[in-house]
Amino acid sequence: MDFVHGMPREQALLFPESLEEYISTDNPVRFIDAFVDGLDLDKAGFGRTQPPATGRPPFDPRDLLKLYIYGYLNRVRSSRTLEQETHRNVEVMWLVRKLRPDHKTISDFRKNNRRAFQQIFREFILLCRKLELFDGDFIAVDGSKFKAVNSPQRNFTKKKLRQRLQEIDQKIENYLRELEESDEHPGDGPHPTKEALQDKIRRLKDRQGTYRELVKELEESGETQVSLTDSDSRAMKASTSDIRAKVGYNAQIAVEEKTHLIVAQDVTNQANDVDQLSKTSLEAKRALGVDRLQVVADNGYYNAPEIKTCEEGGILPHVSKHRSSSCTSRGLFGKELFIYDPDKDSYRCPAGEVLTLLCVAPKNAKRGATHLLRHYATPACKGCSLRSQCTTNKTGRRITRWVDEHLLEQMAKRLADHPEIVKKRKAMVEHPFGTIKYWRDQGHFLVRGLENVKAEFSLMALAYNIKRVTRLLTIPRLVAAARE
Repeated sequence: MDFVHGMPREQALLFPESLEEYISTDNPVRFIDAFVDGLDLDKAGFGRTQPPATGRPPFDPRDLLKLYIYGYLNRVRSSRTLEQETHRNVEVMWLVRKLRPDHKTISDFRKNNRRAFQQIFREFILLCRKLELFDGDFIAVDGSKFKAVNSPQRNFTKKKLRQRLQEIDQKIENYLRELEESDEHPGDGPHPTKEALQDKIRRLKDRQGTYRELVKELEESGETQVSLTDSDSRAMKASTSDIRAKVGYNAQIAVEEKTHLIVAQDVTNQANDVDQLSKTSLEAKRALGVDRLQVVADNGYYNAPEIKTCEEGGILPHVSKHRSSSCTSRGLFGKELFIYDPDKDSYRCPAGEVLTLLCVAPKNAKRGATHLLRHYATPACKGCSLRSQCTTNKTGRRITRWVDEHLLEQMAKRLADHPEIVKKRKAMVEHPFGTIKYWRDQGHFLVRGLENVKAEFSLMALAYNIKRVTRLLTIPRLVAAARE
């Protein structure tokens, strides 16, 4: 018995006569080709859609867009690797008709057309609507942290910079002491040379000057941190259990209930999700083309003004409230124990006393009238037997109520009546991030700057959607729909 042997390398072969014969009818590259050919790239915002009258002919942006979509669909994102694929990958040869752009041309295309990729993502959503893949009634919103091209060592906060400056001061002091000792006892022990110590001090002072400039820059800009490699990236924790924050971006998606396709996406450098609900939900509503929509999100999105904006935009939110009362954490009566009477506009406390309206004032002077709070109090606090369990304030307990808090109470009632909605969120919106980050190995960005990162995430989300749709429908049907 012998091993299985291949054919001799010198043997003559009869390959198919054309590239067309290598690509089966159910190959996804046929859909990529038909989809891009049906787009109005000029309207989408791509440059050089018309060849110049003189000079060297440029590459057609359609071919470069096809190349990028194929790359992100097949976990090939680097411009240099995409260049290699044009030389050896039969599918790529068929898709771009054996064109071989160099890696700089490929890279520049993504950089120069970064604002247009979002529109290509929207065009695919319109195609999915035409194919009736959406119910258009219910979405889930979530965010996830993606690593930026910036190491934690090159990200600084004011606190971190001041610590580094203190460490440098201490090192300089130690080196100066060593200089004095070497001058007093030049031949005593294996001391570093005077020139070596002076060089170390000089380099430390240069670094000290850089750190002081960064502190000054933070104070003038009002920012809380600065990144040196990718200036738009920020240090953020992926979860509360993370010991160390990674430097990256916060990607947001809205996922539709029927097919779990991403219908809206964006990237921000804000570390939390508290201000992202309305923006992502309204974009999803526009993409789905519906008048009314329901959205569910985790408690990280609980923000009263955001919930009001959703309601005003025709979106019914379902966001659970996280327990954040300082009184509850200190073992005192929480606000939930005070019962509101809408008819009398008053609260009844655990001791049975009535707290009446005291004043109306903004929560924050900067926000002004955008977030007014109603303050309730009672003079009965002075002699109350439960005061030690209620408040440590000398003037007594005060309850605040947002002027539109009835919206939050209605939402809480919806969640209490339908607890299954919160469970549905996890099944809908968490697996797209898992697929993108772990199965597709795209948990980090290759580009720098917020606008470039947004373009790259648009390609990631588009590739996820295409992969999912090709599992739901046949390639010939998708090709036919793209060409209609």
